Amino acid sequence: METQEAHILVVDDDAAIRDLIREYLGENDFKVSVAESGADMDRVLGVEIVDLVILDLKLPDEDGLAIARRLRESLDLPIIILTGRKDEVDRVMGLELGADDYVTKPFSQRELLARIKAVLRRTEGKREKRRGESVRAYRFAGWELNTGTRRLKGPNADAVELTNSEYALLVAFLRAPQRVLSRDQLLESSRLHDDIYDRSIDVQILRLRRKIEESPNQPNLIKTERGAGYYLNTSVETL
Repeated sequence: METQEAHILVVDDDAAIRDLIREYLGENDFKVSVAESGADMDRVLGVEIVDLVILDLKLPDEDGLAIARRLRESLDLPIIILTGRKDEVDRVMGLELGADDYVTKPFSQRELLARIKAVLRRTEGKREKRRGESVRAYRFAGWELNTGTRRLKGPNADAVELTNSEYALLVAFLRAPQRVLSRDQLLESSRLHDDIYDRSIDVQILRLRRKIEESPNQPNLIKTERGAGYYLNTSVETL
């Protein structure tokens, strides 16, 4: 895949900077979306497959460093952070959180373009894998889980809050519907070794059942296979 086909998301509350980057990258054959806040970014990620995020750390509604952490944990997207020349601490923290590069304001458009291409080249393998596996949402038994915003909506359209552990476990089940998963498989697929250990998987599943089952004591969605593990007892549609 050529880098020129990549989809860039620019997150900055300065309209002039958003327009400048969008126009310049568009002229260089990139697809570009823009967002002025963290909430706006979530909306875009909920409906679009994005390959790289250019993130201003000074946003009105959410700390940019918190957004960078969230992007890295949930989507593992390449990130180029925008900072002021004096914000060395933010630059260092951004890189420590996993940002791939940074550009200081005011910046050269040609330099920004070069850094974008360099990051995309370094992450090309991950990008192709992410595009091949990318799922914007899962639908199951009247429920819908948006992977961009990590929001779960029930059959009555009410939002249900999930912890990081509950979200990861639910995604593990949704990726393998109607297939028995052992505790070890759930630990591996949810990537939560630091948070969940062995039998505590049972506790996490109980908490998840309380949120999505009509009767948690007699579950119909997440079933137990004695001596083997658990399985999601419904079909799943991916979007």
